[in-house]
Amino acid sequence: MFTHAWQQDRTYRFSVLHTNDHHGHFWPNAQGEYGLAAQKTLMDKMRYEVQARGGGALILSGGDINTGTPESDLLDAEPDFRGMNLVGYDAMAIGNHEFDNPLTVLRQQEKWAKFPLLSANIYQKSSGKRLFKPWALFNRMGLKIAVIGLTTEDTAKIAHPAYLQDIEFRDPIAEARKAAEELRAQEKPDVIIALTHMGHYDNGHHGSNAPGDVTLARSLPAGTLNIIVGGHSHDAVCMEKENVSQRDYQPGTPCRPDQQNGVWIMQAQEWGKYIGRGDFTFRNGELTLENYQLVPVNLKHKIKNRDGSESWLTWGEEVTGNGAMMKLLMPFKKRGEAQLQVKIGRAEGTFIGERNKVRFEQTNMGQLILRAQMARTQADFALMSGGGIRTSLPSGPITYHDVLEVQPFANQLCVVTLTGEEIARYLAVVANIKPDSGGFAQFANVSLVADGSGVSGIKINGVPLEAKKTWRMAINSFNAAGGDGYPRLDQHAGFVNTGLVDAEVLKRYISEHSPLKASEYAPRGEIVYLTEAQKRERDSKEEKMRHRSYPKMLLAWLWPSSFGASQ
Repeated sequence: MFTHAWQQDRTYRFSVLHTNDHHGHFWPNAQGEYGLAAQKTLMDKMRYEVQARGGGALILSGGDINTGTPESDLLDAEPDFRGMNLVGYDAMAIGNHEFDNPLTVLRQQEKWAKFPLLSANIYQKSSGKRLFKPWALFNRMGLKIAVIGLTTEDTAKIAHPAYLQDIEFRDPIAEARKAAEELRAQEKPDVIIALTHMGHYDNGHHGSNAPGDVTLARSLPAGTLNIIVGGHSHDAVCMEKENVSQRDYQPGTPCRPDQQNGVWIMQAQEWGKYIGRGDFTFRNGELTLENYQLVPVNLKHKIKNRDGSESWLTWGEEVTGNGAMMKLLMPFKKRGEAQLQVKIGRAEGTFIGERNKVRFEQTNMGQLILRAQMARTQADFALMSGGGIRTSLPSGPITYHDVLEVQPFANQLCVVTLTGEEIARYLAVVANIKPDSGGFAQFANVSLVADGSGVSGIKINGVPLEAKKTWRMAINSFNAAGGDGYPRLDQHAGFVNTGLVDAEVLKRYISEHSPLKASEYAPRGEIVYLTEAQKRERDSKEEKMRHRSYPKMLLAWLWPSSFGASQ
């Protein structure tokens, strides 16, 4: 039986300050929301408040620092990691998007970071050893706190396969138990925190995603973990009632984190929009959450002025950005903007993305974008609304800036597994959205005939659709959520949001496949739209065929033996 470090009848105070799913947002947006400069100001203020109450603060990130803004992506998230150093982060979970680049990039990021990047369940296949530090230990005012890192198993299916050839993502639940047992035997921590990138799913209903924080808490013996600080699902985890979280959390309103099997579960949405703050006391082996809040980082909402104009109003108090942070990040911001003009590839011929084309007919630009998405997700086919394509790529050099003009909305790439029956119903809606609308669909690896209300002759990559067989479809998050009148897919059991930004996916494809020959992406008439005259002609032929078959059907009924019917 081991002894604890804590003293009998002494009250220990500590606070967990946390963010997650940063995704390159080191700089504030056009409205002045979030950004590491304002975050630094708030973190310093909170740390001082905690210390004034006799406690210690622990600053944690739920991972996914990479992928999201071009200025960060082009610099391998160096400004983000260096900015996090200045904020004072103590540890970070390794997220799935840390594998959007080769492992050498992640190793460089480990060198930039002055805090540990943690994951207990990522192993090297060839050696059978852990690839990263599994946990870190912290002393806060005499209290010994262990932080275990865990990464979603979904990384194996949503990260780039080329970067995972010698990497294995083991069951995080089994690894959490193993790590906790090792810690208690060797280090004897007073509190164990799981710092995860696994996702929060109400009541453990994770659909086709890997199990998340709720399942983790429920699956371990009571007392194995005390707190889970999470990421991955981009949720503001504030519970409306047991096992049901609030939807559309409004900044500044009360927030109660989830609690499962005695474990507090916290997550602070995304991009540094909030800092989660949990104030805890520990006394005689008992951990108590005294207060929790999600603190908005200069989040704003629109208001209408009396003259009809609109203004942005900050939720709560406006936070001034830390000067030292601004000085640190400004050179990175300028470098990133300059690199947007660097050539990433070349087009041989024009890729047509003009409004009067992509909203009326299939185009080679639609093919280019969708082939890029299929290549990244190993999907069987792909589609998107033409309104998501904003301009053409002319023949000649292509820059990242050009790509962002084509796809400026930063939609995320998603995949969904559907049966043939589901695909037929879905395409009956999508393929019949009228031309001259943003919803007019662009397709890749699909052939069909659309008649204004239904579809026929559906083939996926040349293979006829089968009702019970399943196919994997790539689609962006806007259309998956019902944008442009598409049927919603984001609640489907087979749905996965990869988190990859569409423009980044296109950029990588262009750089890997240049020079791009426009002629090789030209549609080949796979999508046929029947005119009214063609529909009348088709219906007339079908009617004639029914009449021709009527006498034979009548004879078969009167003399079934003559037509091979059983007696």
